[in-house]
Amino acid sequence: MLLTGARLTDGRTVDVRLGGGRIQAVGTAGSLPAAALSRVDLTGYLLLPAPAEPHAHGDTALTADGDGPVSYAPDEVQRRATEAALLQLGHGATAVRSHVRIGDVHGLGPMAAVLQARRSLRGLADLTAVAVPRLLTGLAGADGLAMLRDAVKMGASVIGGCPDLDPDPAGFLEAVLELAAEHGCPVDLHTDGDDPARLARLAAMAGGLRPGVTIGPCGGLSRLPLDVAGRAADQLAAAGVRVTCLPQGDCAALERRGLRTAPVRLLRASGVGVAAGSGALRDAGNPVGRGDPLEAAYLLASQGGLRAGEAYESVSSCAREAMGLPEVRVEAGFPAELLAVRGDRIAGVLSLAYSRIVIHRGRVVARTSAVREYCDSAVAVALDLPRQGRTEPGP
Repeated sequence: MLLTGARLTDGRTVDVRLGGGRIQAVGTAGSLPAAALSRVDLTGYLLLPAPAEPHAHGDTALTADGDGPVSYAPDEVQRRATEAALLQLGHGATAVRSHVRIGDVHGLGPMAAVLQARRSLRGLADLTAVAVPRLLTGLAGADGLAMLRDAVKMGASVIGGCPDLDPDPAGFLEAVLELAAEHGCPVDLHTDGDDPARLARLAAMAGGLRPGVTIGPCGGLSRLPLDVAGRAADQLAAAGVRVTCLPQGDCAALERRGLRTAPVRLLRASGVGVAAGSGALRDAGNPVGRGDPLEAAYLLASQGGLRAGEAYESVSSCAREAMGLPEVRVEAGFPAELLAVRGDRIAGVLSLAYSRIVIHRGRVVARTSAVREYCDSAVAVALDLPRQGRTEPGP
């Protein structure tokens, strides 16, 4: 496939040749041979590394408008997880990490359903599942620990949970980290982050664990005194613990304690790797959640104090790094995980990201087109107001 006329963030206009799921070549417009290649005309589009979604809840997505209790029948969970992943793919996220609650009366059914959704999405998007038990300590936690082991054997590739909700948070952490070390799994935990002693303990226990530990959404860090939050950030950075914030609002896994985003600038200044996720997608955590990585980046730029480029990195390169995925750049040799958005600069893209073309493993897997037109009027002609639409048949 040949992508033609794409604009890069450095201002260049280039052609990009894809093959074998990777970027084969990047050259000036018109410089790459095009024989026998399918073409996608990206004139008017900014070409970016595709975003990734590091914090989704596919098992509960799209349930806010339902009547009565949420159904956890396997076919319903699979349908929701699949539809949610496709919605996020349409926004540009070619990789999604979905936290799946296990235990209680539903057992491992939701996990099996999300893993089936992962299989059905192969070739469209990469979906990974995080096993999220409720309790892991005491008599009540014995079943949770056994079920967590079974979830890993089934195919859950990340171990999660909510230590804040366990009667023994330190014991919960110890159980999770031991199991992760045993199976070589990454860890991704829910925590509000409002207890500095608990964060210090987590940093001490998690330091050196490979392939790594991520926590989020950590909105409670924003409620701590600045010096206390700074010390906690330094400890997390020293231990290599990453943070996934949720600028669009909380998820239902934690009790809502005030919709505040983690202090992203403070964490970044301390050297903490910070990714941004979408969290709830129209469920109890956020009945109007969009699951749009570019909205998360927009909020970090408009309210979180990040520059537009930094905000986009939080949902792309930083998110991929937190998820253990290979780096993506618009350069030869890198994976062909790309997002083309109509516009010419990052700031404009985050402001008006209407039309998008999503490329996964070297092929177009989703397209969203928006057309903006104005009625004929003297003012529209005089101001030469922009039109967002195609004047000729496109790819």
